[in-house]
Amino acid sequence: MDDQKREKRNTDSREERDLRPKRWTPPQLLPEPDPEAGYAFRWIRISTLNRDDPVNISTKFREGWEPVKAASQPRMFHLKSTDNRFPDGIEIGGLLLCKTPVEFVEQRNEHFLVQGKQFMESVDNNFMRESHPSMPLFSEKRSKVTFGRS
Repeated sequence: MDDQKREKRNTDSREERDLRPKRWTPPQLLPEPDPEAGYAFRWIRISTLNRDDPVNISTKFREGWEPVKAASQPRMFHLKSTDNRFPDGIEIGGLLLCKTPVEFVEQRNEHFLVQGKQFMESVDNNFMRESHPSMPLFSEKRSKVTFGRS
């Protein structure tokens, strides 16, 4: 046996302990941009499998979406686009970060809500047109969820 006395290792002084996260979280594929008052953000497809999608880009730009400048999102500056079409844009895997005024998003949502209601009314009218007085059809718009045996 060796007569040397060893000092016990102090596990409380590990510097790495303070650097480790408290809980593991999966990485986000598309990071959330820093909020900007009055604007909504969205990732818009500019290419698929390295093939440009000019129809989608032009449609979204005509809807009012505009590319976000990398300088306005400092946390995402490293994601700056290498594409010559959007030199100051933020791009990840064929998706370009864009923004538009919140009013445009609300107007768009309202437009499609009204359009959806009109489509349902049209379907209902067409369905009820087939109804006969001796065997009336009905269109019930309610659903019921049950669990187990009743």
